Amino acid sequence: MKVAIVCDWLTGTGGAERVVLELHKLFPKAPIYTSQYNKNPKIWYGDTWFEDADIRTGWLQKLPKSLKKFLPIFRAWYFSRLDLSAYDLVISSSGAEAKFVKVKEGAIHITYCHAPTHYYWMRYEDYLQHPGFGVADPLARLALKFLVNPMRRWDYKAAQRPDYFIANSNFTKKQIKKYYEREAEVIHPPVDIERFMSHVKPAAERHGLVVAGRQTPYKRIDLAVAAANKADATLVVVGRGPQHQLLRRIAGRKITFFTNVSDSEMPEKFGEAKALIFPNVDDFGITAVEALAAGTPVIAYRIGGQRDFINSKNGIIFDEQTSDSLTAAIKKIDGKSFNYEQISKSTKQFAAKEFQHKINSFIKAKIPKS
Repeated sequence: MKVAIVCDWLTGTGGAERVVLELHKLFPKAPIYTSQYNKNPKIWYGDTWFEDADIRTGWLQKLPKSLKKFLPIFRAWYFSRLDLSAYDLVISSSGAEAKFVKVKEGAIHITYCHAPTHYYWMRYEDYLQHPGFGVADPLARLALKFLVNPMRRWDYKAAQRPDYFIANSNFTKKQIKKYYEREAEVIHPPVDIERFMSHVKPAAERHGLVVAGRQTPYKRIDLAVAAANKADATLVVVGRGPQHQLLRRIAGRKITFFTNVSDSEMPEKFGEAKALIFPNVDDFGITAVEALAAGTPVIAYRIGGQRDFINSKNGIIFDEQTSDSLTAAIKKIDGKSFNYEQISKSTKQFAAKEFQHKINSFIKAKIPKS
């Protein structure tokens, strides 16, 4: 059986890229088709991502990687015209346009869906308010308003092509049903839990709270800062982004910013905190799983993929995306006792080998015995 893997892009080492990496390990001979690939291999804890992979790109590869967010229409066109007629099984890893591919009659197409395309569906209003194009924001808003309806129709039509959908969380499963009218099976994405599990600290060595991520509006890090101010709590803010200066302006005296924390330092930041604040609606919530792997409880908003794994044994749920609701949750953290070692061990379900096993079982169940 000839297999091909397709993904939106390979320009970093985030959660979507890790899914593709584990698919590549399952099918090392399968070529990986993508729109753009960062050819400088990144050495990440002894693992060179995709160094031995057959990466295949087209004309979009010639464009600067910085233009990625300008290219959804071109990506849709590119993927819909890829010739995949040589393959019996096509696995697309997609939160954007990779699912647009077409396969030959009799072939099977499985889409691992990170989310229905954000800028057309769930986060359309967020993108409209904060396009992220800098001085070109007014033009981006105009283009999005003009194109959203035809692109939604095109995106919906493309979502009818895969034979099967896999969702990265139950939240995403509901979004797939809502926007694409398709059923999906949930298989959580792989998380590099091992490097966090060795940083579990006892209660006596844990101090303050931590929030981490790209400082963009939808991440709601501003909410964490505002709530920490109200609770008079110590908070470490890890990351950077377009809201960084705003966050600094509203931060109180007990809030500290770290903009240059390396991957190797993140486990220590999580392991020494009383809790991670996870205030946004996330499709899955890799950062929250990483914190749990370090034994750190999570204060999480009630909506999002994080609800698949955050409960009373490993965190606190707050019901409204308001500073008052989050402040009340922060004040509860000192009154609760947690088994940090047990919290860490519970994340083994997100290990890469578990992901590979579940994907392999899913594929075997869908491939005709003939």
